[in-house]
Amino acid sequence: MKAAAEEKAKGGDASLNGGPKPVVISGHGPVGSSCALFLAKHGVKSILLEMHPKLPRDLRASTFHPPTLDLLNSIGLTELMLKQGLKVDRYQYRDRQTGEVAEFKMDLIADETDFPFRLQLEQYEMTHLAHNLLKEKYPDMCQIMMGTRINSLRETDDGVEVDVENAFEIKTLKASFVVGADGASSTVRKLIKVGYGGFTYDERFQVCAVNFPFEDVFDNLSWVNYIADPTEWCVILRTEKLWRVLFPTTPGDSHEKLMDKDYVEERLQRLWKKDSRYQVEHISVYAVHQRVSETYYKGRVALAGDSCHINNPLGGMGMNGGVHDAFCLARKLVRCIKHGADYTKEFEEYDRQRRLCATAFVQKSTIENKKVMESTDPDVQKKRQADFMEKAGDPKKAKAFILERNMINTIRESFEVKHQKEICEVPVH
Repeated sequence: MKAAAEEKAKGGDASLNGGPKPVVISGHGPVGSSCALFLAKHGVKSILLEMHPKLPRDLRASTFHPPTLDLLNSIGLTELMLKQGLKVDRYQYRDRQTGEVAEFKMDLIADETDFPFRLQLEQYEMTHLAHNLLKEKYPDMCQIMMGTRINSLRETDDGVEVDVENAFEIKTLKASFVVGADGASSTVRKLIKVGYGGFTYDERFQVCAVNFPFEDVFDNLSWVNYIADPTEWCVILRTEKLWRVLFPTTPGDSHEKLMDKDYVEERLQRLWKKDSRYQVEHISVYAVHQRVSETYYKGRVALAGDSCHINNPLGGMGMNGGVHDAFCLARKLVRCIKHGADYTKEFEEYDRQRRLCATAFVQKSTIENKKVMESTDPDVQKKRQADFMEKAGDPKKAKAFILERNMINTIRESFEVKHQKEICEVPVH
């Protein structure tokens, strides 16, 4: 303890062997990892903090949209992800009562992206690939500190002092800027006292990872399926490992009930009746939020990903939007550190571009997705399915729908570019 106290007292400057002070990034998930890789590629050093001693392997996001793959390709990740992931070249909106299927084919946007498909890959697989790439390709540009959390931070005239601790020491890192990519319960956001407005739904979502070939029992099933039913809607999607089934829950249901294997079995049997029990590999239950922080930055500290916006998972926009944040913010950090841009103006623009995007599109779309999916009014369900069928049957309308739902339109509007690949480089002027 004495050594740790002495280290804290003298400052413990971790500036990666001289030069400009590094950017301290809190959170080694997809957002923090993407930010660190972009900075490293463009010659800016960072210190990447992760509170867990090892990168978690848990069920979180699993869908990477085409524009996200375009961005990640520029930092060397997409090629590695394609070797492990599952390509989704079509996805479906199904009516469980009538059997109608509206199918959207991703090749309609082949002229808009290098990756005209969704990639199904567990979020943690992407994070592990990013971790290895940082260690192997950029060991001198990014220092990874596992099992380390931020305790406090304070701005100085030319940077930010960040107090961190792990099982062995307490020390102070001297940073040029701090990025809070540390999730919905963000310590960084709380330290800079930024509000997180919005609401939490009364019901939670239940996700079951199931080892069963749904593709063999449902006719022409795609790898991603949104299934409407006035009684019990659900989402069925395939990852590179297993099928996932997402069910809504009833407010007031206990955690014990929702985790009960017999209860899960009943729900799966209603989805598809079979003689034997399902092989359920994992069950998770989580609260569902719609929140956006009141600002995406304060001083030299900026927020990205779930630390500043969170939404229900229908449509797979949360993690993808977080990666888009990371690229937007990292470009501005490079401009500030390497090209002398005014960080206040850069951060103001970041806040305008990304916070307005979160409120105007992502929040609106995910809230509407949930309302339509959960409606118990047969007329609403019928109208919804008819709308999907009409769009799927018209190539022009189908393409417009895919561009919107797969976040190509919103990323171009947010960044004010004609094509998302323009975001992969840093504008000097």
